[in-house]
Amino acid sequence: MADTSKDKRHPIQVVARRTGLSADVLRAWEKRYGILKPARSDGGRRLYSDDDIEYLRLLRRATGAGRNVGQLVELTRDALEAVVREDDAAAATVPSEFPPPATADDVVDRGMAAIAALDARQLEIVLRRAMIEHDAARFLDAVVVPLLTRVGSEWRQGRVTPAHEHLASRVIREALNEYMATFVPRSDAPRFLSATPQGQRHEFGAMLAAATAAAAGWRVTYVGADLPAAAIAEAAGQARASVVGLSIIHPADDPQISVELRAVRAALSPEVVLLVGGAGAAGYSRALRDIRAVFVSDLASLRPALVSLAGEPHDAD
Repeated sequence: MADTSKDKRHPIQVVARRTGLSADVLRAWEKRYGILKPARSDGGRRLYSDDDIEYLRLLRRATGAGRNVGQLVELTRDALEAVVREDDAAAATVPSEFPPPATADDVVDRGMAAIAALDARQLEIVLRRAMIEHDAARFLDAVVVPLLTRVGSEWRQGRVTPAHEHLASRVIREALNEYMATFVPRSDAPRFLSATPQGQRHEFGAMLAAATAAAAGWRVTYVGADLPAAAIAEAAGQARASVVGLSIIHPADDPQISVELRAVRAALSPEVVLLVGGAGAAGYSRALRDIRAVFVSDLASLRPALVSLAGEPHDAD
């Protein structure tokens, strides 16, 4: 959308506060959809106009109602305003049980309520709002991880049924795929392949690592769970990955996992860095040390590792 105002003076932090969109989302939408063309200050910082802010507020309201931003950006300004009016009118006649979440804890509570009601659509809306309201670290670390943890805990205690758990897993998996697709890497971005080794069927650790890498500017290939060493190495070669990330969730004491880790390292090219994390990874410290893998305890420790391995500074605001 072309900007009609020449008065671009608002830095991205101000825009984020005024629109409710995180700075990560603003940058991602700009790269993926070309929705705005912010000016640049002498120091290279993005600057937005009042008109930019109003347009972004409209997008925020429409996506918060559950609409896909990829479809919204094709609309004219008048058509977008009409969509927002329509959604506002519908919301006024059908009171929502879930007003817009304000904190990560609130998002998790609302997500659990939607899961308990087997309301996949409402869970999608809750997660989509969280994607645009929180930066990548907060969305992944403070929303998705606690939500997955609570679902797992309540499933083990019999407070949610397998149907609830399967619904939650499907919607969260789709949300993470959508989130990863939001980020457009540079043509020369470093390449990251994420998977779980053979015997590890829990894929969310690998998906979260992939999403973290995507948000950090890497070109990500996520190939899924429970893959033999040869398949991981072949995929890494085809994707030209400089880093392979593996997730190990459970158990923490299976000798076969150590065998698989050694097999992956042996199958990979020597120059490929192997990162290993997940709730169960610390139990394989000896194998990780022997194969010179980089252990990452959580997503917070993965981020600086990715920055170091990329060797490039983050995009300026």
